[in-house]
Amino acid sequence: MGDVLHAMPAVSALREKHPEWMIGWAIEPAWRELLQAESEVNDVAWKFSGRDSRRPLVDLWTSVPTKEWKRRPVSLSTLRDIKALRRELLGDRYDICADMQGSVRSAVVGRMARAREFVGPAEPREAPAAWFYRRKVRVNAAHVVEQGCELLGASVGETLKPAKVTLPVDPAAEQWCDALLAGSRKRFALMAPTAGWGAKEWPPERYGAVAAALGRAGIRTLVNAASTEDAAGRRVVETSGGSATLVPCSVGQMISVVRRAAVVIGGDTGPLHLAAALERPVVGLYGPTDPARNGPYGTQARVLRHSSSRVDHARNRETEKGLMQITVDEVVEAALELMQAGQGKVKA
Repeated sequence: MGDVLHAMPAVSALREKHPEWMIGWAIEPAWRELLQAESEVNDVAWKFSGRDSRRPLVDLWTSVPTKEWKRRPVSLSTLRDIKALRRELLGDRYDICADMQGSVRSAVVGRMARAREFVGPAEPREAPAAWFYRRKVRVNAAHVVEQGCELLGASVGETLKPAKVTLPVDPAAEQWCDALLAGSRKRFALMAPTAGWGAKEWPPERYGAVAAALGRAGIRTLVNAASTEDAAGRRVVETSGGSATLVPCSVGQMISVVRRAAVVIGGDTGPLHLAAALERPVVGLYGPTDPARNGPYGTQARVLRHSSSRVDHARNRETEKGLMQITVDEVVEAALELMQAGQGKVKA
């Protein structure tokens, strides 16, 4: 999710310069609602139905269900899916393909398209990915959002600067969110307690303590969760003294909730970057990842990171020691300051 959101400002910049260009995105289907409202997915003419508020950025998206393929790597159904993907990409006849992720997986998919130009970073996240590129671009910017602009700009021979991201508006998700918030005019904080791996996750009990403190200040807390069985989210609620509510939701519903949040609190994780893309205030809790590269971009933010934290992308399960040094009081103070600064600017 974070990779998609970090690439979006570059694609938005390209779209602004060339509204007439056809732009497609190959994406894991779990994140398709970042590109197109779920209510559009079953439209018989969805692929070339044009851009509007439900699909504002790209003309089409291509499903690449690699997570599903990993579960059945040697099955005939996976082989058929890969062949169908290749036919679809070839049929779309791309002139340029840019690998914005820099993984072997994304490089293989990009090569399938057989575009005249296949461009990727000179130093991709996964070094073997570079073997698949026809042209390599050396990026120099510190932040991954700006790196994306360098890469995509070089792909088309232009200079791109990060542009405002417009995310889909799903009427069904908006109605769901209105019902969720019905009867409450209070501003609310949204917490995202999980992350890609354990080392990036601040303890859920501390999120619960923050929610309790915000509750004493009259602020409601919602906790983002993928399902009702989300262990971290449930633990936040259990330790919040009744001040937090678990909100299992789809990606489209999450977009609707984040649009209305007075502040979003979380680590280096997709919902935090979604909040930044929607220009909502964020409190970022950082440990083993570098906020200079992966921090919230383009929004009002307070990033908390202890001086003892060091960059380490090892997928450790235990919370990084530096991240553990961030206190509940620091997070509460940062959240209240942001909410005070943004008072009167929240749709709730």
